[in-house]
Amino acid sequence: MRPSQNRSHTPKYLRLKAGVPDGAAVDLSLVKLPADALMFPSPADIEISLTRPRDARAVSPNFRTRARKPGFARFRFHDLRGTHETLLLDAGVPVHVVAARGGQDPAMLLRTYAKRTKKADTSAADVIAGLAKGVLGK
Repeated sequence: MRPSQNRSHTPKYLRLKAGVPDGAAVDLSLVKLPADALMFPSPADIEISLTRPRDARAVSPNFRTRARKPGFARFRFHDLRGTHETLLLDAGVPVHVVAARGGQDPAMLLRTYAKRTKKADTSAADVIAGLAKGVLGK
């Protein structure tokens, strides 16, 4: 994901690119990010360029170490994807939008990542109850 795709992170990357500390009053509109800037660039490369990706072999071990501390020893980095997509679906975000965010086909999303949750079951039951009231006139 590019910083331009997630506007809430753009100021952080503009400050990094310009070498401006957090909290300093600066007109960030004068700073331009490269068109190919990454959302999660390599930490070693952050001072020079925002275009070199992190070493994929380092992400999972780093995540595992950090997840262990609060008690999530069996939680994998990849599990974040399914959690993210399930939470978006539970929040009512349309399937095609969630699938596009994950870069996949909606049918694959529903088969692979969308987990059945109590909230989803309750929501479905409420919809059916509402339809039944309309049909039965109660």
